Amino acid sequence: MKKLLLLLMILPMIGCGQNINIPDANFKAVLVKNPSINTNGDTEIQVSEAAAYTAFINCTYWGISDLTGIEYFTALADLDCSNNKLTTLDVSNNIALTYLSCNGNQLTTLDVSNNTALESLYCDNNNLTSLDVSGATRLHLLFCSDNQLTSLDVSNNLELSALGCFKNKFDCDALKKKGNDGYNFE
Repeated sequence: MKKLLLLLMILPMIGCGQNINIPDANFKAVLVKNPSINTNGDTEIQVSEAAAYTAFINCTYWGISDLTGIEYFTALADLDCSNNKLTTLDVSNNIALTYLSCNGNQLTTLDVSNNTALESLYCDNNNLTSLDVSGATRLHLLFCSDNQLTSLDVSNNLELSALGCFKNKFDCDALKKKGNDGYNFE
């Protein structure tokens, strides 16, 4: 009997059936209505459902101000959270991301240095003063125009083939150098 009681106390701690805290009602609605994510059809998203999801989350124009809960989607490949009310975005646990679009929010910083699989990043029209793409070594496309960036270091992004960085507080043209096979970066 003691072993059964101990097991019942431990099971919730290891995430079996544990619900994710998703405080933004609009973001939760996007996730719950997607049967590929909400595989059991209830009104919650479980840790196991999030961890198993590998495809695309599109939550553009939903008035979302908080993406808390996205960190549990560790196998997520693509995220489009453009045109919302986000002031912060933490994708450091989403290490499988290959595509991220967060245009048209109110972000001031974005760190994708942990997103080593990231190939495309669209973060135009925010209030970014800091953008760290140093660890995103597979990045092919980077569009970060219309922000408040004073500099941009793409020295680790050797696969970068397209860069849009205009309307910032540094000279985007000076960063780009046209080569024979598209844009080459030094």
